[in-house]
This record gives sequence, C-alpha cells and structure tokens, in this order.
Amino acid sequence: MNPAWPVTLANGDVVLRPIKLRDQAAWREVNRRNRDWLRPWEATIPPPPPGAPGARRPTYRQMVRHLRAEAAAGRMLPFVIEYQGRLVGQLTVAGITWGSMCSGHVGYWVDREVAGRGVMPTAVALAVDHCFRPVGLHRVEVCIRPENGPSRRVVDKLGFREEGLRPRYLHIDGAWRDHLVYVLTAEEVPEGLLHRWRQRRPENNQKMK
Repeated sequence: MNPAWPVTLANGDVVLRPIKLRDQAAWREVNRRNRDWLRPWEATIPPPPPGAPGARRPTYRQMVRHLRAEAAAGRMLPFVIEYQGRLVGQLTVAGITWGSMCSGHVGYWVDREVAGRGVMPTAVALAVDHCFRPVGLHRVEVCIRPENGPSRRVVDKLGFREEGLRPRYLHIDGAWRDHLVYVLTAEEVPEGLLHRWRQRRPENNQKMK
C-alpha cells in the first residue's frame, strides 16, 4: 500500500487527481484534438529484434490498470490534469526509486488550448511538492527533447537546474532521441516549488510594479 496515494492536489483552477477508467472518453477526446501537437514528443515503441513479435501499444484500460498497479506498489504517481473542471492533460511521476537514491522523474502533456495559462507549471509544482514532502523523495528529474520549446519553458519558469544531455535516451516519434535533463532536489526549494512559482508568475510581478 502506498500511503501517499491516491491523493488529489489543487491550486486555484488547476487540479491533479488520480487517473480513472471513466476518464476514457474525455482523455481520448483531448488526445485526438492534440494528436499533431503531441506526436513529436510522445514515447513510441522501438522495433523488436529480428524474429521477435512486435509490441503493441496498450489500450486505455490496460494503461490505467498498469498505472494504478504501479501506484499501489509505490513506483509511480499517475495523475490527470483538470483546469476549470475539465480534463486537459496528464502528469505522471514514474521511475520512483527508494534506498540511497529516493528519486523519480516527471512526464507530462497538456491540451494546446490551455497552454500558456500557467496550467502546466502549476501542475508540475504541485506534483514536485507532493514528492518532496508526503512521499519523501529527494530528487526529481524532467527529461525533455532539446527541440521541445514549450516543455523547456515550463521547467525554466519553475527554476529547474539543467544537468546535461542524455544522448539517444528515449524512443520518441519513431527514433531514439537526445534529452536534456532538468533536476531539482528537496534542498533547492525549502519553501516549496509552488511557493516559488507563485512568486515568479508574471501577474505577480506586474502587481509589484
């Protein structure tokens, strides 16, 4: 049993909650509308070795069941993102490792219609604060293709530290792609990442003038 799961996290109009089987229709609709926008950044399955059968992408139900089983085992935190009551994306903390590392990595996507409204930075900040506090992780990574400007802007706004390049790190859009690694450790945000993001948001800076 995972004591930090299931959990719902919220700030203003942005909500992170566990992904559910009944989200299928809304999840598919958002994914369909954003297919061309998301394809260059979406993980794909590499070709199998000669003579081996090819792997198939899981169905939505298979994906959710796998995510929930991994969450129950303490290896993953799978959320959907809601904005103003509507499902607009997905955020998953995966690869959670304990022992001497206490680390995990965050992956996310969001509906293009709400991009630029602070939804994704807020969602990432909520997830990271949950990882550092109730969950007890020490380090959180976000790995992003160098060409993915919108995703890199998210971590830049939040003050993640760029740590380096991982060549041919993940199979994305049909090929092995390089990824930049962005990192935060718990000591770097003692006040919490959401607090930092609130201080950095453009509207807050405008009010101070």
